[in-house]
Amino acid sequence: MKIGIIGSGVVGRTLGNGFLSEGYEVMLGTRNTSKEAVVQWKKDNPKGLLGSFQETAQFGEIIVLAISGLAAEDAILLARREHFSHKIVIDATNPIAAVPPDQGVLKFFTTLEESLMEKLQQLLPDAKLVKAFNSVGNASMYQPSFKEGIPTMFICGNDTGAKEKVTAILKSFGWETEDMGMVESARAIEPLCILWCIPGFIRNQWSHAFKLLKA
Repeated sequence: MKIGIIGSGVVGRTLGNGFLSEGYEVMLGTRNTSKEAVVQWKKDNPKGLLGSFQETAQFGEIIVLAISGLAAEDAILLARREHFSHKIVIDATNPIAAVPPDQGVLKFFTTLEESLMEKLQQLLPDAKLVKAFNSVGNASMYQPSFKEGIPTMFICGNDTGAKEKVTAILKSFGWETEDMGMVESARAIEPLCILWCIPGFIRNQWSHAFKLLKA
């Protein structure tokens, strides 16, 4: 299975490492293949490939959006929307506004009435978007280790088959999964990023994850 990752920041590189470790073919999409961190990632991962956003979207049988929420729509347009059609798209974006947090609370450029994921699904009507990886820091995205047990990744999306495939990926990555329903549920899942970041901003505590407990 070929994985195309749109975004070469720390999240994209971390997820790329994880997919390579699980035996997938991976292309990391970047605007600048000569960027120091990208060059180092390639040295560390000789089996990994580098490409433009368009090349990466064409390459991937599954595409991962691992890019700033502010840049997500532009990145999709650069990659060309037709290259996402009928593919599973793992949406790891968050709609973080370009302003400082307020007492540790991030600000979003969306409202509780429409998530970024919904906007991206409208932009890519033929793609099978699944929200995942947005509610934890990059250090715990692959094989998280917590003494309390396996953490929970909350997902949502309109395509049941796509969510089943992403659930299998998450299991191999060391997560349990809670399917929270259709794309509208991203209105609740995306703000988990705000909650996750508060201990980091106010106490410099960044090593945690969410766990759903059931009676």
